[in-house]
Amino acid sequence: MSELQLKDLYDGFRDPDVIKALAWAITDEAKYLKEPLKIMEVCGGHTHTIMKYGLKQLLPQNIDFIHGPGCPVCIMPKERIDHAIALAQMENAILLTLGDMIRVPGSKSSLAVERANGCDIRALYSPLDAIKIAVENPDKKVIFFAIGFETTTPMTAALLEQMETQGLTNLFFHINHVLVPPAVDAIMADGQAKINAFIGPAHVSVISGAKIYQPLPEKYGAPVVVSGFEPIDVLQSILMIVRQKNEARCEMEIQYSRSVTLEGNVKAQEMIAKFMEPREHFRWRGIGDIPESALVLKSQYAAYDAEKIFSDILPTEPIDDHKLCICGTILKGLAKPNDCQVFGTACTPNNPMGSCMVSAEGACNAYYRYGEV
Repeated sequence: MSELQLKDLYDGFRDPDVIKALAWAITDEAKYLKEPLKIMEVCGGHTHTIMKYGLKQLLPQNIDFIHGPGCPVCIMPKERIDHAIALAQMENAILLTLGDMIRVPGSKSSLAVERANGCDIRALYSPLDAIKIAVENPDKKVIFFAIGFETTTPMTAALLEQMETQGLTNLFFHINHVLVPPAVDAIMADGQAKINAFIGPAHVSVISGAKIYQPLPEKYGAPVVVSGFEPIDVLQSILMIVRQKNEARCEMEIQYSRSVTLEGNVKAQEMIAKFMEPREHFRWRGIGDIPESALVLKSQYAAYDAEKIFSDILPTEPIDDHKLCICGTILKGLAKPNDCQVFGTACTPNNPMGSCMVSAEGACNAYYRYGEV
């Protein structure tokens, strides 16, 4: 028996014959739709799957995708990036964050520029590496600029638990963890985006459980299918949505049943709840303030909270994007990347004007990378 290879785990979900069969089934059943299907794929990972595998080109004209706000780097407002820069510029400081965040432009600079200027800024592959860095640098203030949706939040909670166990006093947290449901509610409440179905994020759902999407069908009359990230996953999810519409159903369903359950990872949820709680307000880049859409450290952990400890050096004024950048409009589902007049010219992955071009999950990055210009 041959040794199992990594590609053996995903090849079956990229089988061209299965992809063609699903595309044919969708095209056949979409003939009976009473209205065009406007599907918001909330997660940027799904956007990249759709673009990379040319799924839009396989589908009929009455099915379209609306790109959502599920890209944690893309939604980070400039003033929060400026927080990270201010923390990194402190004397005897080491700023830690996840890769894409380093290149996102703030109001006047970026973490990449500040690192080139001599600040000690490091990209982590695992948040738990922060423990090792803090132990090795006891005379330094080590600040973890934590980002991500529900998917990455348990890693920050685990880091907090480890730090508490080891009694570290030089590791601090700037928490920027955000939540999917309030963002979707904000977009739908605005009423401008014409969305009548959702592809729900997969990895978020592994942690939080698919239950977090159960209110959406009833509130907005839009089916939700929680999908995996492979092309067959996405096409099967679209077929499930088409069938719901044709059968006059409006439900939350799980396509990604090999990983997602209704309840999710309860232990991870408990760990998050131990250290964090919803913050009253959080401003999303291009969208604005969404109440209780992000997390903050609980008051009993204020000694670790970089926003409280270093508040005197952190800017407080909200800062909007460049007037030519339409990232906010894209994140709200009101435009496509190639509607932007600077897309692919003044704004490219090597010289990004907006956050949607920086992130590996950003819609602009996907359009540029896979040739939708």
